[in-house]
Amino acid sequence: MSSSYDRRAFLASVFGVAAGVAGLSGCAESSAATSAEGASTAPLADKVPAGTSLKIASYQNTQQLQFRLAKLPKLPFTVSSWVNIGAGPDVINAFRAKSLDLANNAGIPPIQAHYQGYDAKIVAIGLTRKPNYLFATKPGSDIHTVAGFKGKKLAFSQGQAQGVVLLRALKRAGLKYDDVKLVPLTSNQFLTALQSGQVDIAPLANSQAPAYLQQYESKGARTITTDVVDLLNLLWAPVSVLNDEAKAAAIAAYIPQWAQGQVWTYENPGVWNEEFYVKTQNLTAAQAKSISDLANKPLFPPSWDEAVKWEQETADLLAEGGFVKKFDVSSLFDHRFEGIAAKSVAAEYRS
Repeated sequence: MSSSYDRRAFLASVFGVAAGVAGLSGCAESSAATSAEGASTAPLADKVPAGTSLKIASYQNTQQLQFRLAKLPKLPFTVSSWVNIGAGPDVINAFRAKSLDLANNAGIPPIQAHYQGYDAKIVAIGLTRKPNYLFATKPGSDIHTVAGFKGKKLAFSQGQAQGVVLLRALKRAGLKYDDVKLVPLTSNQFLTALQSGQVDIAPLANSQAPAYLQQYESKGARTITTDVVDLLNLLWAPVSVLNDEAKAAAIAAYIPQWAQGQVWTYENPGVWNEEFYVKTQNLTAAQAKSISDLANKPLFPPSWDEAVKWEQETADLLAEGGFVKKFDVSSLFDHRFEGIAAKSVAAEYRS
Protein backbone atom coordinates (compact mmCIF):
# COMPACT_ATOMS: atom_id res chain seq x y z
CA MET A 1 0.00 0.00 0.00
CA SER A 2 1.46 3.37 -0.98
CA SER A 3 2.28 6.07 1.55
CA SER A 4 0.00 8.53 -0.31
CA TYR A 5 -2.87 6.10 0.06
CA ASP A 6 -2.08 5.73 3.76
CA ARG A 7 -2.15 9.51 4.15
CA ARG A 8 -5.52 9.82 2.43
CA ALA A 9 -6.95 7.02 4.55
CA PHE A 10 -5.57 8.61 7.70
CA LEU A 11 -7.08 11.99 6.87
CA ALA A 12 -10.41 10.38 6.08
CA SER A 13 -10.46 8.63 9.45
CA VAL A 14 -9.60 11.80 11.37
CA PHE A 15 -11.60 14.34 9.41
CA GLY A 16 -14.52 12.30 8.17
CA VAL A 17 -16.90 14.52 10.09
CA ALA A 18 -15.43 17.77 8.83
CA ALA A 19 -17.86 18.25 5.98
CA GLY A 20 -20.77 17.64 8.29
CA VAL A 21 -19.70 20.26 10.80
CA ALA A 22 -18.66 22.99 8.40
CA GLY A 23 -21.08 25.84 8.90
CA LEU A 24 -21.83 24.98 12.50
CA SER A 25 -20.03 28.09 13.70
CA GLY A 26 -22.16 29.96 16.18
CA CYS A 27 -24.00 33.14 15.44
CA ALA A 28 -24.02 36.11 17.77
CA GLU A 29 -26.22 35.73 20.82
CA SER A 30 -26.16 39.44 21.63
CA SER A 31 -26.19 42.75 19.82
CA ALA A 32 -22.41 43.10 20.17
CA ALA A 33 -20.46 44.53 17.27
CA THR A 34 -18.96 41.82 15.09
CA SER A 35 -16.09 41.60 12.65
CA ALA A 36 -16.29 40.41 9.07
CA GLU A 37 -15.70 36.86 10.36
CA GLY A 38 -18.66 37.14 12.73
CA ALA A 39 -16.58 37.49 15.89
CA SER A 40 -17.42 40.21 18.38
CA THR A 41 -15.19 43.27 18.58
CA ALA A 42 -17.19 44.94 21.35
CA PRO A 43 -15.23 45.99 24.46
CA LEU A 44 -15.50 43.55 27.35
CA ALA A 45 -17.97 44.52 30.04
CA ASP A 46 -16.47 45.64 33.34
CA LYS A 47 -18.98 43.62 35.36
CA VAL A 48 -20.47 40.18 34.90
CA PRO A 49 -24.27 40.50 34.63
CA ALA A 50 -26.30 38.71 37.27
CA GLY A 51 -27.50 35.27 36.26
CA THR A 52 -24.55 34.55 33.96
CA SER A 53 -23.29 30.97 33.86
CA LEU A 54 -20.56 29.03 32.08
CA LYS A 55 -19.88 25.36 31.40
CA ILE A 56 -16.15 24.92 31.96
CA ALA A 57 -13.83 22.00 31.20
CA SER A 58 -12.01 20.53 34.20
CA TYR A 59 -10.20 17.33 33.28
CA GLN A 60 -10.07 14.91 36.22
CA ASN A 61 -11.70 17.68 38.29
CA THR A 62 -8.38 19.46 38.64
CA GLN A 63 -9.79 22.97 38.33
CA GLN A 64 -12.24 22.74 41.21
CA LEU A 65 -9.60 21.13 43.42
CA GLN A 66 -7.05 23.76 42.50
CA PHE A 67 -9.43 26.62 43.25
CA ARG A 68 -10.47 25.08 46.57
CA LEU A 69 -6.94 24.42 47.78
CA ALA A 70 -5.73 27.85 46.68
CA LYS A 71 -8.71 29.47 48.48
CA LEU A 72 -9.38 31.77 45.57
CA PRO A 73 -12.31 34.22 45.73
CA LYS A 74 -15.75 33.10 44.65
CA LEU A 75 -16.26 33.50 40.93
CA PRO A 76 -18.68 36.31 39.99
CA PHE A 77 -20.83 33.95 37.92
CA THR A 78 -22.24 30.44 38.16
CA VAL A 79 -20.37 27.44 36.85
CA SER A 80 -23.38 25.43 35.72
CA SER A 81 -21.17 22.40 35.13
CA TRP A 82 -17.54 21.42 35.44
CA VAL A 83 -17.09 19.07 32.50
CA ASN A 84 -14.57 16.26 32.96
CA ILE A 85 -13.05 16.59 29.52
CA GLY A 86 -9.55 17.30 28.25
CA ALA A 87 -8.71 15.79 24.85
CA GLY A 88 -8.92 18.28 22.00
CA PRO A 89 -11.24 16.23 19.74
CA ASP A 90 -13.61 15.66 22.67
CA VAL A 91 -13.59 19.36 23.49
CA ILE A 92 -14.47 20.29 19.91
CA ASN A 93 -17.37 17.83 19.95
CA ALA A 94 -18.58 19.30 23.24
CA PHE A 95 -18.35 22.81 21.81
CA ARG A 96 -20.47 21.72 18.85
CA ALA A 97 -23.04 20.14 21.15
CA LYS A 98 -23.18 23.38 23.20
CA SER A 99 -22.38 21.36 26.32
CA LEU A 100 -19.16 23.31 26.93
CA ASP A 101 -18.33 27.03 26.88
CA LEU A 102 -14.66 27.22 27.84
CA ALA A 103 -11.79 24.72 27.70
CA ASN A 104 -8.10 24.42 28.58
CA ASN A 105 -5.97 22.85 25.84
CA ALA A 106 -2.68 23.12 24.00
CA GLY A 107 -2.18 24.96 20.73
CA ILE A 108 -3.25 22.30 18.25
CA PRO A 109 -7.01 21.85 19.00
CA PRO A 110 -7.90 25.38 17.82
CA ILE A 111 -6.11 24.62 14.54
CA GLN A 112 -8.06 21.38 14.26
CA ALA A 113 -11.35 23.19 14.91
CA HIS A 114 -10.57 25.77 12.23
CA TYR A 115 -9.80 23.04 9.71
CA GLN A 116 -13.17 21.46 10.48
CA GLY A 117 -14.94 24.76 9.89
CA TYR A 118 -15.79 25.40 13.52
CA ASP A 119 -15.32 28.97 14.82
CA ALA A 120 -13.58 29.27 18.18
CA LYS A 121 -10.97 31.64 19.57
CA ILE A 122 -8.13 31.68 22.09
CA VAL A 123 -8.73 33.93 25.10
CA ALA A 124 -5.79 33.22 27.45
CA ILE A 125 -2.20 32.08 26.99
CA GLY A 126 0.32 30.36 29.23
CA LEU A 127 3.77 29.43 27.96
CA THR A 128 5.43 26.06 28.54
CA ARG A 129 9.23 26.24 28.48
CA LYS A 130 10.04 22.64 29.47
CA PRO A 131 8.76 19.42 27.87
CA ASN A 132 5.46 18.12 29.23
CA TYR A 133 5.66 14.96 27.13
CA LEU A 134 8.09 12.12 26.51
CA PHE A 135 7.98 9.09 24.27
CA ALA A 136 7.24 5.64 25.66
CA THR A 137 8.08 2.39 23.90
CA LYS A 138 6.06 -0.77 23.88
CA PRO A 139 7.31 -3.63 26.09
CA GLY A 140 10.27 -5.45 24.56
CA SER A 141 11.20 -2.59 22.26
CA ASP A 142 14.78 -1.96 21.10
CA ILE A 143 14.14 1.74 20.32
CA HIS A 144 16.33 4.17 22.27
CA THR A 145 16.26 7.42 20.25
CA VAL A 146 13.90 9.38 18.03
CA ALA A 147 16.06 8.40 15.07
CA GLY A 148 15.02 4.84 15.86
CA PHE A 149 11.39 5.72 15.08
CA LYS A 150 12.09 5.16 11.38
CA GLY A 151 9.87 2.42 10.01
CA LYS A 152 7.97 2.10 13.28
CA LYS A 153 4.30 2.50 14.18
CA LEU A 154 3.71 5.73 16.10
CA ALA A 155 0.56 6.68 18.01
CA PHE A 156 -0.57 9.98 16.53
CA SER A 157 -3.43 12.24 17.56
CA GLN A 158 -3.60 15.00 14.98
CA GLY A 159 -5.91 17.10 17.12
CA GLN A 160 -3.94 17.06 20.38
CA ALA A 161 -0.71 18.38 21.86
CA GLN A 162 0.86 14.93 21.66
CA GLY A 163 0.50 15.08 17.90
CA VAL A 164 2.46 18.28 17.38
CA VAL A 165 5.15 17.14 19.83
CA LEU A 166 5.61 14.01 17.72
CA LEU A 167 5.74 15.96 14.46
CA ARG A 168 8.27 18.43 15.83
CA ALA A 169 10.43 15.59 17.18
CA LEU A 170 10.39 13.83 13.80
CA LYS A 171 11.35 17.02 12.00
CA ARG A 172 14.20 17.68 14.42
CA ALA A 173 15.48 14.12 13.87
CA GLY A 174 15.37 14.58 10.09
CA LEU A 175 12.59 12.05 9.60
CA LYS A 176 9.82 12.59 7.04
CA TYR A 177 6.23 11.55 7.60
CA ASP A 178 6.63 8.76 5.06
CA ASP A 179 9.57 7.37 7.06
CA VAL A 180 7.16 6.24 9.78
CA LYS A 181 3.69 4.75 10.13
CA LEU A 182 1.35 7.17 11.88
CA VAL A 183 -1.46 5.28 13.62
CA PRO A 184 -4.50 7.54 14.21
CA LEU A 185 -5.58 7.34 17.84
CA THR A 186 -6.71 9.68 20.58
CA SER A 187 -4.47 10.12 23.61
CA ASN A 188 -6.77 8.10 25.87
CA GLN A 189 -6.04 5.09 23.62
CA PHE A 190 -2.25 5.43 23.74
CA LEU A 191 -1.58 3.29 26.80
CA THR A 192 -3.72 0.42 25.59
CA ALA A 193 -2.07 0.62 22.17
CA LEU A 194 1.39 0.44 23.76
CA GLN A 195 0.50 -2.40 26.08
CA SER A 196 -0.96 -4.49 23.25
CA GLY A 197 1.86 -3.72 20.80
CA GLN A 198 -0.51 -1.97 18.38
CA VAL A 199 2.09 0.82 18.25
CA ASP A 200 5.83 0.90 18.92
CA ILE A 201 5.89 4.42 20.32
CA ALA A 202 3.40 6.80 21.93
CA PRO A 203 3.86 10.27 23.41
CA LEU A 204 2.86 10.28 27.07
CA ALA A 205 2.43 13.14 29.50
CA ASN A 206 5.09 13.31 32.19
CA SER A 207 2.36 12.45 34.70
CA GLN A 208 1.55 9.18 32.90
CA ALA A 209 5.09 7.84 32.63
CA PRO A 210 5.72 6.70 36.24
CA ALA A 211 2.72 4.38 36.36
CA TYR A 212 3.47 2.97 32.89
CA LEU A 213 7.09 2.24 33.74
CA GLN A 214 6.14 0.72 37.07
CA GLN A 215 4.08 -1.86 35.21
CA TYR A 216 6.12 -2.45 32.06
CA GLU A 217 9.75 -1.39 32.56
CA SER A 218 10.63 -4.90 33.75
CA LYS A 219 9.20 -6.16 30.45
CA GLY A 220 11.45 -3.98 28.34
CA ALA A 221 9.46 -0.76 28.05
CA ARG A 222 11.34 2.52 28.39
CA THR A 223 10.91 6.24 27.89
CA ILE A 224 12.78 8.53 25.51
CA THR A 225 13.09 12.18 26.48
CA THR A 226 13.63 15.10 24.12
CA ASP A 227 13.80 18.85 24.47
CA VAL A 228 10.74 19.34 22.25
CA VAL A 229 8.11 21.46 23.97
CA ASP A 230 4.50 22.21 23.21
CA LEU A 231 4.65 25.91 23.97
CA LEU A 232 1.03 26.85 24.49
CA ASN A 233 -1.27 26.20 27.42
CA LEU A 234 -4.43 28.09 26.55
CA LEU A 235 -8.07 28.77 27.19
CA TRP A 236 -10.41 28.92 24.23
CA ALA A 237 -14.12 29.25 23.57
CA PRO A 238 -16.62 29.09 20.69
CA VAL A 239 -17.27 32.36 18.88
CA SER A 240 -20.96 31.95 19.69
CA VAL A 241 -20.06 32.07 23.40
CA LEU A 242 -17.69 35.02 22.98
CA ASN A 243 -20.37 36.95 21.10
CA ASP A 244 -22.56 36.76 24.20
CA GLU A 245 -21.50 39.87 26.15
CA ALA A 246 -22.37 38.35 29.53
CA LYS A 247 -20.45 35.13 28.89
CA ALA A 248 -17.48 37.05 27.51
CA ALA A 249 -17.38 39.11 30.71
CA ALA A 250 -17.53 35.91 32.77
CA ILE A 251 -14.60 34.45 30.83
CA ALA A 252 -12.61 37.64 31.45
CA ALA A 253 -13.34 37.24 35.17
CA TYR A 254 -12.34 33.57 35.11
CA ILE A 255 -8.95 34.06 33.45
CA PRO A 256 -7.20 35.62 36.50
CA GLN A 257 -8.21 32.72 38.72
CA TRP A 258 -7.14 30.23 36.05
CA ALA A 259 -3.69 31.84 36.12
CA GLN A 260 -3.53 32.24 39.89
CA GLY A 261 -4.53 28.61 40.43
CA GLN A 262 -1.57 27.45 38.37
CA VAL A 263 0.79 29.70 40.31
CA TRP A 264 -0.52 28.30 43.60
CA THR A 265 -0.01 24.72 42.41
CA TYR A 266 3.56 25.50 41.35
CA GLU A 267 4.33 27.15 44.70
CA ASN A 268 2.74 24.37 46.76
CA PRO A 269 3.87 21.09 45.15
CA GLY A 270 3.76 19.09 48.37
CA VAL A 271 0.08 19.83 49.00
CA TRP A 272 -0.84 19.30 45.35
CA ASN A 273 1.06 16.02 45.16
CA GLU A 274 -0.82 14.64 48.13
CA GLU A 275 -4.28 16.00 47.32
CA PHE A 276 -4.24 15.30 43.59
CA TYR A 277 -1.70 12.68 42.55
CA VAL A 278 -1.81 10.51 45.67
CA LYS A 279 -5.48 10.86 46.67
CA THR A 280 -7.12 11.02 43.25
CA GLN A 281 -4.62 9.37 40.87
CA ASN A 282 -3.44 6.62 43.23
CA LEU A 283 0.25 7.38 42.72
CA THR A 284 2.84 6.99 45.43
CA ALA A 285 4.35 10.06 47.05
CA ALA A 286 7.62 9.33 45.24
CA GLN A 287 5.88 9.07 41.87
CA ALA A 288 4.02 12.31 42.55
CA LYS A 289 7.25 14.09 43.40
CA SER A 290 8.89 12.84 40.20
CA ILE A 291 6.09 14.52 38.28
CA SER A 292 6.08 17.81 40.18
CA ASP A 293 9.86 18.01 39.86
CA LEU A 294 9.33 18.30 36.10
CA ALA A 295 6.58 20.90 36.38
CA ASN A 296 6.80 24.04 34.30
CA LYS A 297 6.90 27.39 36.02
CA PRO A 298 3.67 29.13 34.98
CA LEU A 299 4.34 32.00 32.58
CA PHE A 300 1.68 34.35 31.23
CA PRO A 301 2.84 36.72 28.49
CA PRO A 302 1.57 40.32 28.43
CA SER A 303 1.92 40.14 24.64
CA TRP A 304 0.74 37.22 22.53
CA ASP A 305 3.26 37.79 19.72
CA GLU A 306 5.35 34.71 20.56
CA ALA A 307 2.23 32.57 20.90
CA VAL A 308 0.90 33.66 17.50
CA LYS A 309 4.26 32.90 15.89
CA TRP A 310 4.37 29.45 17.50
CA GLU A 311 0.81 28.69 16.48
CA GLN A 312 1.62 29.66 12.89
CA GLU A 313 4.67 27.38 12.88
CA THR A 314 2.51 24.53 14.16
CA ALA A 315 -0.18 25.08 11.54
CA ASP A 316 2.46 25.26 8.82
CA LEU A 317 4.02 22.01 10.07
CA LEU A 318 0.65 20.28 9.82
CA ALA A 319 0.06 21.77 6.37
CA GLU A 320 3.42 20.45 5.17
CA GLY A 321 2.23 16.93 5.96
CA GLY A 322 -1.13 17.44 4.29
CA PHE A 323 -3.04 17.25 7.57
CA VAL A 324 -4.61 20.72 7.27
CA LYS A 325 -4.72 23.49 4.68
CA LYS A 326 -2.37 26.41 5.18
CA PHE A 327 -4.01 29.44 6.80
CA ASP A 328 -3.26 32.57 8.82
CA VAL A 329 -3.64 31.65 12.50
CA SER A 330 -4.12 35.25 13.63
CA SER A 331 -7.85 34.64 13.20
CA LEU A 332 -7.71 32.19 16.14
CA PHE A 333 -6.89 34.83 18.78
CA ASP A 334 -9.38 37.15 20.50
CA HIS A 335 -7.09 40.01 21.47
CA ARG A 336 -9.72 41.62 23.69
CA PHE A 337 -8.47 39.23 26.39
CA GLU A 338 -4.74 39.75 25.77
CA GLY A 339 -2.81 40.56 28.93
CA ILE A 340 -5.57 39.71 31.42
CA ALA A 341 -3.75 36.65 32.75
CA ALA A 342 -0.40 38.45 32.96
CA LYS A 343 -1.87 41.32 34.96
CA SER A 344 -3.30 38.89 37.52
CA VAL A 345 0.01 37.33 38.61
CA ALA A 346 3.28 38.54 40.11
CA ALA A 347 5.98 39.85 37.76
CA GLU A 348 8.05 36.65 38.04
CA TYR A 349 5.25 34.74 36.37
CA ARG A 350 5.05 37.03 33.35
CA SER A 351 7.15 36.32 30.27
